[in-house]
Amino acid sequence: MIFKAVRDGAPYPDHHTTLKAWAEIPPRPIRLADLITTKRELALDKLLAEDSTFYGDLFPHVVEYQGALYLEDGLHRALRAALQQRNQIHARVLVVEG
Repeated sequence: MIFKAVRDGAPYPDHHTTLKAWAEIPPRPIRLADLITTKRELALDKLLAEDSTFYGDLFPHVVEYQGALYLEDGLHRALRAALQQRNQIHARVLVVEG
């Protein structure tokens, strides 16, 4: 399996983090096998699009909550990395207390 688990929704409280605040978090390497997704489905056109990161952050957004890493945004980037035989990605990690 590529990810630690696949969920439909996030178990952590809404953190109200803006895109500007996300951009201030330095990216760090994260193993795909340590991530829990918060989306069960992905649009294939987003996965295959050449410019899929053109309008968004280049790095996926991960929320660390109660010791687990949840992939909040960037599922298509993570799957693309897995298809390229990579076992980690660089992501911005926001720690949410709870």
